[in-house]
Amino acid sequence: GAAWGLYLRIDRQRLQCLNERREGSGALVFRAWEQRGDRAQFVESDDDEELLFNVPFTGNVKLKAVMVLGGEGGTHPAELRLFKNIPHMSFDDAAREPEQTFALSRDLTGELEYPTKIARFSNVYHLSMHFPKNFGAETTKIFYIGLKGEWTEARRHEVTICSYEASANPADHKLEQMTPQTHFIS
Repeated sequence: GAAWGLYLRIDRQRLQCLNERREGSGALVFRAWEQRGDRAQFVESDDDEELLFNVPFTGNVKLKAVMVLGGEGGTHPAELRLFKNIPHMSFDDAAREPEQTFALSRDLTGELEYPTKIARFSNVYHLSMHFPKNFGAETTKIFYIGLKGEWTEARRHEVTICSYEASANPADHKLEQMTPQTHFIS
């Protein structure tokens, strides 16, 4: 269960779920592996069967696997398309080629794990998850999304203020004593 702990590394303030029926319900499906069977918290699509999650992380992630528990019958998602490092992705952006696509099977118990191509998901700071279709229902329902992988703290480069000299001022570079040295190159 500890391997599925990437939900702790999600920046929940910036997490988005597009086409969710109830505002804020998309963030509820990212939780502890031990709570994956909780049917009280879920996200359901609103207008059609599509759902799009924009998942920002608090650092860099090496994503190794994904788990999706969907609803009963036709409401379970049938396909998952993963995109990396495209903040604020929209449904129009989802027309592009994904990093990886999964044909999902119905999983109501949390036993199916979908391994990612680790080389493609080794430096992820933002993950977009597009569920374009389900098994035939009007809406899609998801109870749990698990993310398995490794997290490293983001290295932020601070702004450095430098002043450069156009030409050196000899008064700034005084030496107390100078010893001449000779170097021979043979």
